[in-house]
Parts: sequence; structure tokens; C-alpha cells
Amino acid sequence: MRVLARVHQMPVRLAVGAFVLNSGLTKLQALDESAEQTHGLAKTAYPFLGSQDPRTFTRTLARSEVALGGALVAPFVPSLVAGAALTAFSAGLAGLYLRVPGMRQEGGIRPTQQGVPLAKDFWLVGAGLSLVLDELTCPRGRRRRRCG
Repeated sequence: MRVLARVHQMPVRLAVGAFVLNSGLTKLQALDESAEQTHGLAKTAYPFLGSQDPRTFTRTLARSEVALGGALVAPFVPSLVAGAALTAFSAGLAGLYLRVPGMRQEGGIRPTQQGVPLAKDFWLVGAGLSLVLDELTCPRGRRRRRCG
């Protein structure tokens, strides 16, 4: 097995990957209890999701999280691929924070108490972008002095 992730990328990949993987597994285990709530929040931010069945939507979301979490913890998945997937996925989550009423304090971007659980998705965007930028700005084979 060829390892494609760089050693310095593994702490963030493991931490974020375990978090995302756990989120997906938890959603799958509590599918019946959480489907309506999860779908309701998503369709508030993204109305086009309203036509989807809540259970199907939540199952698809959970499976996506499991796949993404697995890709992040697997060192043979290139960091550029894992980082791009994390960035895209977490940007959608961050959109929930920006679009759902009551998540931000009036006139600003700071979270309300209810918004804190969604505001944390911005660190996922940052982690994904860091992986992507590291791969794009420091190609393999360059000397350590030039790439940090």
C-alpha cells in the first residue's frame, strides 16, 4: 500500500475524519429519530431539498459522511482529493449556518447560542482548504526549505 498523505497532514485528517465518520454513523444508527429534524433543517437552508423523502435524504447524507470520514482517515487517499471533498461538503454545512434564521446574531456573523453547533463547520472548511492548498503549493519532491 502506497501512502499518499504526508505525515504532517495526518493529524488533521485523522481528527476531522474521525469526527465526520462518527457523525455519519450516528445518523445511520438513529435514522428514524433524526430524519425529520435533519431534513427539516436542510430544507430550510436549501428549499430544493423539500421534495426529497426525509429518511432517504438523511440516509444519503449519513453515507456521504461515512465515505468522507473514511477517505480522510485512509492515508492512501490523496490529500488533494480528500481535502477537496471535505471543502465541498463542509461548505454546504456552513451554508446552513448562514441561511437558517436564528443561527447568527442580528446584523453580524457571530453565532447565537443555537448557532454554535453549525458555526463549527467553518473549521471543517478551513481544514479542507489547508489540505488542498498544501498539495497545490508544495508539490512532492520539492526540498523542505521551500515548502515549509
